[in-house]
Amino acid sequence: MSTSVAWEHELQSWLEPFLKPLGHPARRRMCPLYVAGLIGPGERKSLQPMAARVAPADYDQLHHFVAVGPWDEAPLEAELLAQANRLVGGPKAVLVIDDTALPKKGTHSVGVSPQYAGALGKKANCQSLVSLTLAKDEVPLPIVLRLFLPETWIKDPDRLQQAGVPEALWTERSKPEIALAELRRVLQAGVSFGAVLADAGYGISAPFRQALSALGLLWAVGTVRIQKVYPADVQMITPPPSRGRPRTRQIPDQEAVTAEARLATASWRRVTWRRGTKEPLRAKFAAARVRVADGPAVHLRGQATRHLPGDEVWLVGEHRASGERKYYLSNLPPDTPLKQLASLIKARWVCEQAHQQLKEELGLDHYEGRSWRGLHRHALLTLIAFLFLQHLRLRAATGEKKKSQRATTATQLTGHPTPAA
Repeated sequence: MSTSVAWEHELQSWLEPFLKPLGHPARRRMCPLYVAGLIGPGERKSLQPMAARVAPADYDQLHHFVAVGPWDEAPLEAELLAQANRLVGGPKAVLVIDDTALPKKGTHSVGVSPQYAGALGKKANCQSLVSLTLAKDEVPLPIVLRLFLPETWIKDPDRLQQAGVPEALWTERSKPEIALAELRRVLQAGVSFGAVLADAGYGISAPFRQALSALGLLWAVGTVRIQKVYPADVQMITPPPSRGRPRTRQIPDQEAVTAEARLATASWRRVTWRRGTKEPLRAKFAAARVRVADGPAVHLRGQATRHLPGDEVWLVGEHRASGERKYYLSNLPPDTPLKQLASLIKARWVCEQAHQQLKEELGLDHYEGRSWRGLHRHALLTLIAFLFLQHLRLRAATGEKKKSQRATTATQLTGHPTPAA
């Protein structure tokens, strides 16, 4: 995310809308220093080395600002959403729901526990943050980071209290539940996007998918190969009478099968969804209209916990060149072309790029404090720093585009290129 703009001279004025709600002069001075420390050079973006670089005499004040200072994060979060929406929001944008792991040593940092870390591809001692990323034209802007609390923490009130977790959050919440709560906040703030994307960690949750639909949102989410689906033309019928009382509950006239089995005989086509830096990105895709087996659970044909047909959606399969196979569900309209389905599904990759940049360039995973408040403030300030850098990048790109357009127009009018600036 490097930029040739002299960012140091602009950061203070750009941050002004974020600084106003902080009120106290000391907080208004510490916030730019912290953000500058995140953006500036240096391998470690934890508090002590940052303070040594940007404010050697102000370590205590900088620590107080991020860890314990009595300021409200909500106005800064609201300004972050508003500015992100202005930069990349709109009907062509997507909102990507995912999570990212922050590896940790020890057991005292809030929410730390042995849990699966997607970036590492294995279980590790880490914190896990649910993330929401707004993106358009492959430009990502992470706008939400919220800590997931494992069961071991929820069952230990003393530990929660010591870490400063708000009592309202001392209940078990799954990652999809956290994501939905934040999604509603984002919608309430007026953030605009055309569709929601998520991987199978969220997509396998029927309540999650159903909540997205209930909010009137279009979505495309990952699922697993064993996800049960019915044919789109499945009908509910009254079963034939048997001994005893007549049956009143209707049942599907066809059996549900796995997503893998449903697409096994489908027509697969090679689709190019984007031109990469080296070559076009392509894979084989197939799609079929289905009704997901995520309706009410019933005893069906002598078997317990069978689910009735739910809404009709797209089932999409992907065969990658590596041999890996992936499956997805989407509620896009029935006439959606396969290439559009594939392009939307693959747009999710930008959140992984954003997570990597948040860690490698802005030190998201460098915070060494142990409290709920400190971690979330550090995360919020990294999001603000990321937003600032994307603001500079997009402005520079727009300036270059306008400059090129002016040069082209001048050439067309005069027959000669304009001189270099």
